[in-house]
Amino acid sequence: MSGGRPTAAELALLPPLADLPAAVHAMVAACGEHVRLPAGRVLLREGDAADTFYLVRHGRLAVELARPAGGPMVIATVDDGGMVGWSWLFPPHRWHFDVRTVTEVEAVAVDAAALRAACDADPATGYHLVGRIAELAIGHLQAARSQLLDLTTDARQR
Repeated sequence: MSGGRPTAAELALLPPLADLPAAVHAMVAACGEHVRLPAGRVLLREGDAADTFYLVRHGRLAVELARPAGGPMVIATVDDGGMVGWSWLFPPHRWHFDVRTVTEVEAVAVDAAALRAACDADPATGYHLVGRIAELAIGHLQAARSQLLDLTTDARQR
């Protein structure tokens, strides 16, 4: 399953988009393409233009933070049914983390510039999508906060 556009019906089954209006599924489908990615591939690199995001059908991705000393630190993983990347929606449209495939990944790669233009052309539908992306971003930020609190607590107990 590499290449070709996803259908709106396929996208309606993915958790990030599942309960959104059909118009959102159609909008994203028009900007998406099925991709199959090998394990170990860097998809997004911190500082690069945020021009594509991924809806994960199968596989695992690692969201990584570069450290000055040592290798990258995995700060989150994204599995089947997840989504990676929301910086495409917010200026300056640059990635803030690296994302690497841990396993082979089947995903829908979404052309972010085309989707932003579609949202501008149809603000009502775009509003639903932007609201969902913001909801997902907040969930990720809350998870990162909990992880930092755990690290701080562990450090104090040593």
